[in-house]
Amino acid sequence: MKILIIEDEFLIARRIERMCREILGPILSEISCIGNLADAKVYLETNKLDLVMLDLNLNGEDGLRILQQFAAESFHTIIVSAQKEKAVDAFDYGVVDFVSKPFEKERLKLALDRAGSTIDMGTKQLKFLSVKSKGTLKIIAIAHVAFFRGSDIYSEIHLESGEYFLHDKTLEQLSQLLSHSFLRIHKSYLVSIAQFECFLNKAGGRNFLRLKNGTELPIGRTRYPTIKDKLGLNR
Repeated sequence: MKILIIEDEFLIARRIERMCREILGPILSEISCIGNLADAKVYLETNKLDLVMLDLNLNGEDGLRILQQFAAESFHTIIVSAQKEKAVDAFDYGVVDFVSKPFEKERLKLALDRAGSTIDMGTKQLKFLSVKSKGTLKIIAIAHVAFFRGSDIYSEIHLESGEYFLHDKTLEQLSQLLSHSFLRIHKSYLVSIAQFECFLNKAGGRNFLRLKNGTELPIGRTRYPTIKDKLGLNR
């Protein structure tokens, strides 16, 4: 696991680094610390990471700008901050946890466990994704997404309007962040529950799900009973 700590207080940054090394052990392959927004942006643009641990007050600069600019990247983010009032805004951009300062090792361990697994995130749901389109950053509301399609190490975001964009998060990562509003119907598809219209049974025992915009997507054979149950169609 490769981690970047973005924290302007040297002693806190080193404490987080030490705890990460103790908690993760050999799983941790690389960890770096940066104390300002400008250097953090350069590092994020030139390095592939698994996790960012981010303070929201960086010498008076707003750490949320990192979330907004890099929400299209594949890494997960844990906020470590005393600014509890910004927790709601942070979760809107898909952070996996918000660790309030001051914190203990056990609390940091829980956050790291959440980042490395598919632990249920309760009501903390992703509301926006950012994508890079034609050299600019575009913010997409999750409410306008019909489905995601896996494409190698990327995902395609398909909007209800028919537009689609590439995103650097995998389907597995998106499933973790959207566990209550989307269903994994196939190894290659993650579908908005709100966009569901009906099931289709076709020749050869193949099952499909039709969305409100008319799109038909295949359902994995082993997933069909579970999906019907989650949509309340077995009751």
